[in-house]
Amino acid sequence: MAYWKTDLNPGESHEELHEHQELHSENQRLFPGQVSLGFDQLVDEISNKIPLYQSEIEENTIFVPSAPNQNSKKHSLDATQQISLNEFNSKSSELSCHQVRKTPVIGFRRSVLTNPQNMNKESSCGNPIGKCHGADDYKFNILASSSTNLEKTNSQIELENENHNYPIGFERSFPSIYPSFSTDFMPREEKRSTDVNIVEPSLMLFKGSFLPGMSESTWPKNIEPIGSSIQLVEVPQGSNMSLASFCDKVKRIRETYQAADVNSNSGKIWSTTTTFPYQLFSNTKFNINIFIDDSTQLLHFMPHANYLVRDLIAEILHFCTNDQLFPKGYLLSICGSEEFLQNDHSLGSHKIFQKDKSVIQLNLQKDREVPGKLSRKHEDDHSQFCLNQLLEFMHIWKISRQCLSTVIKNYDSHLKYLLKTQKDAEKSLSPIFSSAQNTFKKNVNDITEEVKNICSVLGCVETKQITDAVNELNQILQRKVENFHQNSETSAKGLIEKVTTELSTSIYQLIDVYCSSFYADFQPLNAPDSVPFVNPGLDSHLSFTVYAAHNIPEIWVHSYKAFSFSCWLTYAGKKLCQVRNYRNIPVKKLFFFLVNWNETINFPLEIKSLPRETMLTIKLFGIICATNNAELLAWTSLPLFPKDKVVLGSMLFSMTLQSEPPIEIIAPGVWDTSQPSPVTLQIDFPATKWEYMKLDSEENLSNFEEPLKECLKHIARLSQKQSPLLLSEEKRRYLWFYRFYCNNENCSLPLVLGSAPGWDEKTISEIHIILRRWKFSHPLEALGLLTSSFPDQEIRKVAVQQLDNLLNDELLEYLPQLVQAVKFEWNLESPLVQLLLHRSLQSIQIAHRLYWLLKDAQNEAYFKSWYQKLLAALQFCAGKALSDEFAKEMKLIKILGDIGGKVKSASDPQRQEVLKKEIGRLEEFFQHINTCHLPLNPALCIKGINRDACSYFTSNAFPLKITFINANPMGKNISIIFKVGDDLRQDMLVLQIIQVMDNIWLQEGLDMQMIIYRCLATGKDQGLVQMVPDAVTLAKIHRHSGLIGPLKENTIKKWFSQHNHLKADYEKALKNFFYSCAGWCVVTFILGVCDRHNDNIMLTKSGHMFHIDFGKFLGHAQTFGGIKRDRAPFIFTSEMEYFITEGGKNPQHFQDFVELCCRAYNIVRRHSRLLLNLLEMMIHAGLPELNGIQDLKYVHNNLRPQDTDLEATSYFTKKIKESLECFPVKLNNLIHTLAQMTAISPAKSSHNVSQESCMLHASRSIQRATIVGFSKKTSNLYLIQVMHSNSETSFTEKSFDQFSKLHSQLQKQFASLTLPEFPHWWHLPFTNSDHKRFRDLNHYMEQILNGSYEVANSDCILSFFLSEPVQQTTEESSPLDLGK
Repeated sequence: MAYWKTDLNPGESHEELHEHQELHSENQRLFPGQVSLGFDQLVDEISNKIPLYQSEIEENTIFVPSAPNQNSKKHSLDATQQISLNEFNSKSSELSCHQVRKTPVIGFRRSVLTNPQNMNKESSCGNPIGKCHGADDYKFNILASSSTNLEKTNSQIELENENHNYPIGFERSFPSIYPSFSTDFMPREEKRSTDVNIVEPSLMLFKGSFLPGMSESTWPKNIEPIGSSIQLVEVPQGSNMSLASFCDKVKRIRETYQAADVNSNSGKIWSTTTTFPYQLFSNTKFNINIFIDDSTQLLHFMPHANYLVRDLIAEILHFCTNDQLFPKGYLLSICGSEEFLQNDHSLGSHKIFQKDKSVIQLNLQKDREVPGKLSRKHEDDHSQFCLNQLLEFMHIWKISRQCLSTVIKNYDSHLKYLLKTQKDAEKSLSPIFSSAQNTFKKNVNDITEEVKNICSVLGCVETKQITDAVNELNQILQRKVENFHQNSETSAKGLIEKVTTELSTSIYQLIDVYCSSFYADFQPLNAPDSVPFVNPGLDSHLSFTVYAAHNIPEIWVHSYKAFSFSCWLTYAGKKLCQVRNYRNIPVKKLFFFLVNWNETINFPLEIKSLPRETMLTIKLFGIICATNNAELLAWTSLPLFPKDKVVLGSMLFSMTLQSEPPIEIIAPGVWDTSQPSPVTLQIDFPATKWEYMKLDSEENLSNFEEPLKECLKHIARLSQKQSPLLLSEEKRRYLWFYRFYCNNENCSLPLVLGSAPGWDEKTISEIHIILRRWKFSHPLEALGLLTSSFPDQEIRKVAVQQLDNLLNDELLEYLPQLVQAVKFEWNLESPLVQLLLHRSLQSIQIAHRLYWLLKDAQNEAYFKSWYQKLLAALQFCAGKALSDEFAKEMKLIKILGDIGGKVKSASDPQRQEVLKKEIGRLEEFFQHINTCHLPLNPALCIKGINRDACSYFTSNAFPLKITFINANPMGKNISIIFKVGDDLRQDMLVLQIIQVMDNIWLQEGLDMQMIIYRCLATGKDQGLVQMVPDAVTLAKIHRHSGLIGPLKENTIKKWFSQHNHLKADYEKALKNFFYSCAGWCVVTFILGVCDRHNDNIMLTKSGHMFHIDFGKFLGHAQTFGGIKRDRAPFIFTSEMEYFITEGGKNPQHFQDFVELCCRAYNIVRRHSRLLLNLLEMMIHAGLPELNGIQDLKYVHNNLRPQDTDLEATSYFTKKIKESLECFPVKLNNLIHTLAQMTAISPAKSSHNVSQESCMLHASRSIQRATIVGFSKKTSNLYLIQVMHSNSETSFTEKSFDQFSKLHSQLQKQFASLTLPEFPHWWHLPFTNSDHKRFRDLNHYMEQILNGSYEVANSDCILSFFLSEPVQQTTEESSPLDLGK
């Protein structure tokens, strides 16, 4: 239950005051450095205008303008000031451009609104709570306002003015909103200073912080007034309350994790773990080699998968020393990296053991000898969180403060001089009329110019009060010229004081409104009087005044003849109501260009009926001169009830000129209205203090009857849609009708809540009831509640509470979606933001991944400001060591980006030279920083560049291949690809979803042998890609098989035979291919991966197949002439089937393959909800291929969650057959191969010597081949001993005819080369021919193998000598059991 209340008491509750005290007492004094940016020229110009008389003025004199009525309340900036200046009433309307007229009403008049209610004109003290008619579960609390007698306060807080001769503007006093203070609390200034007028208190001041009833002890003791009428208080956290509150929240989160807590601050990177996969490791042992730092001994262990790491450490220590040592003091790290196993987890729980079945190398280290170099230090515990030190765009703070202080000081100087000259004129018995007149005119002009400078610094905002005061000052000047000979100086002096007082007051109010509206690190010391609250009545409608758009660009003035605006109310991406302004107002020129509408907007909606998360969007339109059409120029969007309270008083909002966002993403963070922008919108909200209050009440559900079984079956069928976006309107109504019969067994909570018919108070109350009753089957079920469909804060809070049950390593997998979900939070203090910061403090892995996700998110069109603030909070929480590491990684990426851009833009002849030269920048980088962690993987530390191994590829983007030197002496060099010009965010998402599927399979005991490489987007259209060692594209294999290689059936089988000549290796490669091919068939089908050709499929000699390049997915296939290139459901060709069945010899293997695919498909289908939720949360990420419901429907249709396993098996079997029979796939591969053959060029080295293209065969060349006799099977075959480059020996049997055919093939393939002469039969003598052949053939083989590298390592030679080893031939092998 919830209700709105209106607080009519201008004072705050004790809890609010206590909260403010806690908030502000945390802050320390900040001494910002001088910044030379932006406004320096303006400051210099202003400084040069200070008149020579400034030295005559006492620099320590404070001139605080005194308001005409000390008890007057602050009014809205557009309110008309009543000034008694009858003798200066002008007949011309040009004296004030802000015309005083009746405010027009736009939209629905109050008299014609539905259910009109008269507003209460008097506050009721005896009825604090009223009940809302028609809404039993929503109530409105109206607190009566209490009058406070502050007359005594005014006299008590007046301060002595040391300069009694010139009492200009405000008397030195504090407005009546503050409690009584004696002058003892205000230290007098002892030093005269011309410094910027900034006061730095120990407590941060905010508007409303000092209200009646507060104790005197809360007043800052070190306020130091310095020569200005307006004193600025420095607030390091920012003048904006929401920003300061966020800073305080972040600081409190960090304080919960002290540097001394080794559990949360180990400074180590822990290897990721999962739930132990019992079905995968039922009786598995691992091969582990253990290296010990202080010993050269290498230990080998074969522990079971369920063996705890600490038990393994204890066994190692016992084996080495025979002593009982404490294993807690030791850690096991993975050789070659800084990744440590978690002692309390089993070996099989670590992902590295789940994926790597070879011998794993570990290093035993003493814990105390492994420094946690990334840990937070003691100094981090005492650091202050100041956003203006961390955010790049926040430099505007210091510039504005510096400029404002300068122009205020100049304004005061001119103001003082004006009164001084006026007083001198009074004392003069024989004034020189022309001289005095010119001096007065110059003073007025100078003051006007300084007022304009003040407005310019404050966003070029000129309020009505400032305009009126300036006009009145000019009227006095005109009147003074006319009456100069009438000796009316005395009356003029009084009027000048009155007008300057009003001018200073209006400037003061503008500064206050600016500081409360925008981010600034200062604010006025004495906040103006608060707006008196009025009783709006229980049924009042939403109403406010759109006053003006300030600082209209001059180009708009000439391009558009008038301007209008529209107001929208939205909720959860849906429009609630729209009001359009049809009165087109032209631009006015005052100090700056502005459009002054002063229109009151009435919405036909009662405030109490509006959802708490309602957004207000205002759009600015220009009427084109030529066509009279309206064109959208700018827009702004803001929450109507920030912090659960309605916006009060006059506020300034920045308007963005960027394109209008989709209505679905309109949320508080879509555009930061609190950052100054070229166009500023002024809105005046009524002083109705509505506040959202939540009441806990539970509806009695015991009266509901048990539903029919048919009803429950229908609910279960509807639940197969998985996402509310996929439900029709009729099905949503049905599901909501039976909402109280839904539970975690027959439905999902996002489906139920997403079926709600609306967001009125009754529906929201029922939503919250269901939310409290629901029992989640798994924390990940709550992911669906963080989509844009659910802005309700209670729903999102419950979702985060569920996700908090995930372990750090589990949460790490879903960080991309959670970063996107931040967009739809109501503020940056939300539970989701807190969860991310908490977990980043617990895990370096999370902090590192989150850093790069936030860095990349800042390149999105919207929400940039929110991500900047969150990134600053993350860096603060991470501590100095980790933040410094982030900075080094960022610098590395910047250098790589520069190199990539230069290599890409260079001409072909110069590209190698450019790369060679630019690689030196990386070498200089490592000389300066020594080591740096790799952004792709924080566990890898690099210390330099292997210049010889750096190169570039000749694809369109010219990606770089960079090889880093591993900082760990036990590790190998690390090669990565850096791309410039490619958007890798989509690749990241596809690989993430594939990783989730693989994890699901592993938990089910199914290892699909998936190679999922790392990919990281590091900025706009740039990023890093992990290089998989010994991987080659299928296209390259096809090219080595000749012109028609893609059309041959045996290409893949032949290639694997050439590189796995031993039976065991061949069988292992076949099995790896069998599983990996099945896995990629399933994942590419579900995700609809397109643009599949032989250059996007890679193979390793160990048999692993994997796909790369995911620029096209979700069925968005490329077309040529209206025909799709991708016409097969997925890539499974006859050459793949030929290899799996070993050339048709084992047809059962194909049946096993089909069964494996269908089993993997059905396992994934059981987790359809998770996959669809992950995709839905990324819809608004700006990815080119994922942007709507139709994309979710595509994946939903491929997953077929409504089918039984038997139906799905039949369906996927048909897809396999369809793919196998799709000849266009082979044709596409052939066309791609032919197109690439002319442009084939390996990665270009940074040296002039080109790389050999035979990368795969370089390490497998044959050293020697010798005929040792005849075969025992038949005398027609020679027995040949083959010596490999790795000193291995094998045997093969070949006939003389086979030698002859080999020579013929070599002659055709290498027609341009000179080959050794072949000993044909006619060259042999008639006697002793056998031995002669031995000698001649051996000589021929020696010449071939020691001759041209290209010939010796060609497919012909390798296939001839390695494809059919004797005694262990693949043809004689028994059938393999692959599918079991």
